Amino acid sequence: MKINIIEKDYGICINNPKYFLAFSDFTVGDGIDIVENVNILKAKDDFDATAKKAEVFNHSQGSYIAQASESLQYFKNTYGDLTLFTFLANDVVIEEFTQHLQVANSPKGFADARINLSHILYLDMILSPKDLLKVFKAITNIKAKVLAEMALPLHIQNILNTNDFLAVLSNIPESDGNSLDINNAEYDDVNFEELKVRIEDAVEISIEDAFRRLDLTFGILDYFVAEGIQIGDLVDAGLELVSDIEVTDELREKMKSQIFKSLTDINVITLIVAAMRTEQDLARNRIREVGANGNKAYLYADEVLGLAISNQIAGTKATFNFKRYHEAKPGIIYGLPPVLDDIFTGLIAGCVSKIFD
Repeated sequence: MKINIIEKDYGICINNPKYFLAFSDFTVGDGIDIVENVNILKAKDDFDATAKKAEVFNHSQGSYIAQASESLQYFKNTYGDLTLFTFLANDVVIEEFTQHLQVANSPKGFADARINLSHILYLDMILSPKDLLKVFKAITNIKAKVLAEMALPLHIQNILNTNDFLAVLSNIPESDGNSLDINNAEYDDVNFEELKVRIEDAVEISIEDAFRRLDLTFGILDYFVAEGIQIGDLVDAGLELVSDIEVTDELREKMKSQIFKSLTDINVITLIVAAMRTEQDLARNRIREVGANGNKAYLYADEVLGLAISNQIAGTKATFNFKRYHEAKPGIIYGLPPVLDDIFTGLIAGCVSKIFD
C-alpha cells in the first residue's frame, strides 16, 4: 500500500488514507491506535504542546498520533513490504584536537548533550495488535544489542537514546463500514521468526547508516575521556620523576607533543584499547577464571601490556623507566585501577624516555 510523506519545516507526517494500526510510545498516543497520520513534530516534549501542533498540522482532520522531537532529520530504507524510518537527533560533533587526533565534543556539554536514534517501522501487511507488540519488542531488543556491541565510550553510552521513540505500523483489516473490532478481525498469518530476522537486519543496517550519516566515529582520546584521563595529568605524572632538570613550559609542551605522537601509533592504540577492555571485563567479573573466585595475585599480563607500550614508544631504555614509574606511581597513576595503572605507566615511561633520547 502506498503511504504519503508530508514534510513541513515544523513537522513530518506519515499518512495512510486507509489508516494504520499503530503501536507506539509516542508523546500523544494510547499504545494501540487506529490512525490516519503519524506525526513527528518540533515541539516541547509534553502532551499539550505536541497535541496542539499536531492539530494544526492535520488541520484538525483525521486521527493521529504525535511525537515531539528536537530534530526532523531522517532517512528511509525500504525492503519489499518493510519500510523503516530512522530519525536522528544529535548534539555531538567530531572536532580536530591535533593535526592527527580528533575528539568527540558537544557545545551543550556531556551532561546535557543527547544522541537519539528513533524508528518508525511500517509493515505493508495486516498484523494483529499482538504481532505489533511482538515486533515492537523485537526492535527494542535488537537496538539495545547492536548498540551494546558497538562498545562506545561510557560518556557516549550515557547520552545515547535517553529520549528515543518507536512506532510500529501496519495496515488495518477491511471492515463493513462499522467500527472495526481489532480483537476479532482477521489478520495475516505471518511467519514471525522469518519476519523478525528481516526486521533485525533492517534495524542493524539503519543504526550503522545513522552513525555514518551523523559522521560519528570514536577514537582513542574519546576512550581517555570515558576513563577520566586528561592529557595534562599524564604530562604531570610523566615529569614528576624527572630529576636534575628544570621542568619548564617548553619541556611540558615537549612531553605533551610526544604523548600525542605516541597516540597515533596503531600498535600503542591497540595495546591501550586491549587493556581498557580487559579492565572492564575484570572489574565486572565477566571472566569466571579471573573473577571473584580467581587469584589476581598472579596476574602480571597487565604489566606485560604496559612494558609493551613503553618499548613500542622508546625501545629497551623505556622498560627500565617503566619499572621506576611503576613503583612510584606518580600523579594520576596512583589512583587508577590495576590494568589502567600499568598501561598509562607504560605510556608516560615511554614518552619520557623518548624526549630525553
